[in-house]
Amino acid sequence: MASDPNDGVCVIRRVVIRNYKSIPACDVELGPLTFLVGANGSGKSNFLDALRFVSDALRHSLEHAMRDRGGFGEILRQSPDNPKNFGIRLNFALPSGTRGYYAFRIGGLRGTFGVQEEECFFTDPSTPENPIQFYRVSDGAVQDSSLPVEPAAVHDRLYLVNAAGSPTFRPVYDALSNLAFYNLNPAVIRDLQPADPGEFLARDGGNLASVLLKLESSSPILRSRVEDYLAQVVPGITGVSTFSFGPRDTLVFTYGFRDESTARAFMSTSMSDGTLRALGVLTALFQQQGGGGNGPLLVGIEEPETALHPAAAAVLIDGMRDAASMRQVIVTSHSPELLDNTSIAHLEILAVLAENGETKIGHLDEASRSVLRDHLFTAGDLLRMDQLRPDPAARALNPDDVALFGTGVPA
Repeated sequence: MASDPNDGVCVIRRVVIRNYKSIPACDVELGPLTFLVGANGSGKSNFLDALRFVSDALRHSLEHAMRDRGGFGEILRQSPDNPKNFGIRLNFALPSGTRGYYAFRIGGLRGTFGVQEEECFFTDPSTPENPIQFYRVSDGAVQDSSLPVEPAAVHDRLYLVNAAGSPTFRPVYDALSNLAFYNLNPAVIRDLQPADPGEFLARDGGNLASVLLKLESSSPILRSRVEDYLAQVVPGITGVSTFSFGPRDTLVFTYGFRDESTARAFMSTSMSDGTLRALGVLTALFQQQGGGGNGPLLVGIEEPETALHPAAAAVLIDGMRDAASMRQVIVTSHSPELLDNTSIAHLEILAVLAENGETKIGHLDEASRSVLRDHLFTAGDLLRMDQLRPDPAARALNPDDVALFGTGVPA
């Protein structure tokens, strides 16, 4: 039976994108658990990368985020209509009750590229004397703001970084700068890893051993949850531990065969890609609990089912649902086996389609929704038949149809 798609943590409620890579226009709502489903090359990763761009630009710098993606020209959608800027808007709802939106548009400014416009608007229940907090920056100058002292605005930096000096804006900055996205690399996980504090899992899983070691002391319950799910994915595994070689760490897997007296230990170098990826996915999901500065409130994972036996897909879905009670989860997939799970509701699926070199993203069309509601087919069945398509309204969107700024506080 499908679970309630609203049951869980949902920090990013709505995503609006204009002219980002292959995405001309996108306006979608997210839930606690969202599946981005489409063929290879359809643009699923570009959607996740737009969210990651926001986090990178806030946590590091706008210049770093642009350079890491090859520069402005590689980010801006290439099209005969020759767009001059790209923009992203995120409607958010923090665990504290703060609700609002954050948006920016980046384009040409005086011969270079920078922030053309940026807004942040939210209601903060912790300040009843001044519940509405906001700022609006245009062309390198603060146009309006509730900040008691307005930091200077500059073209090459997102203003939320400066506004985070205010205790009121800091929770918004913390939440949006700590979104976490994963494209796990079994070769990196298998290798000896430099030891680090293990606070947050690296994007490729390159500090997985340190994160598991940290999790063992900081949250044994979550650590056990990782091992319990892994034992279901790979029958026979009874535990995972971190072993240190001087300044480097590695993983050791314990297999219990007939009984504890015959248990054997295997180094990560002996483990399959699927096992290592599964451990990375589960650790990403259950790393330190979100909220209060203890880990990301949202994780995005690229194709978590890769290199796994199809029978393990149901276990991954269970793990994702479990994790969605503490942090929002977004996954990309083109696997019918993963989507064969009957618990997946149509509201949890965003269909991704490439048409004439452009990415179209939206909730399912009415025919697909009806089929899933009536349990005539699974989402995996529809994917096999190439019938998972975005709603026609989403496919018809163009950049002029989506508004980045204004419209007040989200419901």
